[in-house]
Amino acid sequence: MPDFNIAIACGGTGGHLSPGIALAQNLESSGYNTQLFISQKQVDSRLIKKYKNLKYIAIPGVGLSLNPFRFIIFITSLLSNIFFAFNWLRKSRPNAVIAFGGFISVGLVLTAYILRIPIVLHEANRKTGRSIRLMSRFATRIYLPDGVQLRGIDPSRIKYFGYPVRKEISRIGKEESRKALGLNPSGKLIVFIGGSQGATIFNKWVVDNVENLSLDGINVFCISGPLHGTDGTIQGTTINGNSVSAVFKSFSDQIPEVLSSADLVISRAGAGSIAEIIRCRVPSILIPYPFASENHQLANALYFERQGGGVLFHQEKMDQLLPEIKELLTNKWLLSRFQNNLKKMDSINCSELITRDLLQICGFEPETIVTGESELA
Repeated sequence: MPDFNIAIACGGTGGHLSPGIALAQNLESSGYNTQLFISQKQVDSRLIKKYKNLKYIAIPGVGLSLNPFRFIIFITSLLSNIFFAFNWLRKSRPNAVIAFGGFISVGLVLTAYILRIPIVLHEANRKTGRSIRLMSRFATRIYLPDGVQLRGIDPSRIKYFGYPVRKEISRIGKEESRKALGLNPSGKLIVFIGGSQGATIFNKWVVDNVENLSLDGINVFCISGPLHGTDGTIQGTTINGNSVSAVFKSFSDQIPEVLSSADLVISRAGAGSIAEIIRCRVPSILIPYPFASENHQLANALYFERQGGGVLFHQEKMDQLLPEIKELLTNKWLLSRFQNNLKKMDSINCSELITRDLLQICGFEPETIVTGESELA
């Protein structure tokens, strides 16, 4: 087994951190070494603690802002990030640095460029983020979603490998999933996921519509977000007097169970959420966050809908969401078609493809490359 070490910059949001964890899982299971760099935000620390076998460092960093005061904070944080990265990279000398975008990545990439360490970038969304565009000139390889282009970049430096999904994310039986979450094993269940930060508008909608949902026997599981809600349950009854409930959780690390328990998921349209919905084969309504940078969530949702994976729904029409949910839940043919299309969309193992490519970039011969569950040489 060759001596091989990869630095993975992936903090700041769940959409950056999750694929970094997925790649680290694949590399580590193949006997290669990884070091994750995450942000100091709560969303990162809560998720990474689940992975006891992965090495990680929380480093300083804040997002870019043109507000004069916040810009000064950004520059100060970036200099601190670069200073830390220079000391670590100079001592550890990884074979490559792979960055998944966001403010955590910039200092590591700039320092790796100075130290002549190969740089690889991964863009998850269908609109390329500002940090990826900034760093692309330094990169040996850039992974993009299928069909996405990056102006001014030689096509030979681009590969279309998709979004790495963590190993534990997979479809589980509905009854088993609901039992694990302490939910009613029977009846209809819709799940609301507002991304790693939650979505206030989702939480409010559920509270306002619990009575109408209850009358139709529809249970709810809502991940309200660490900043927007607390754990709790609202009880309701159907028109026949049966008990139903709306369960709120501020955070859950049982994503396979949450998704697999649902008859329908209502979600933001971040690339990570979409990838996990695809892996768990659950029909969904995607409601893009309208203020996302570059409006990337709308681009993600449009592509997803065109692939036949689910329904795009605009946030300004939230007052029409209830009839949309009821119509979908009663359309068994359409739900089945969505699930079949989701299965077709999940046709490659992105983590293994990226692992193979990383090793080749770093000069290892194909016969030395062993990834995940199979040898690809």
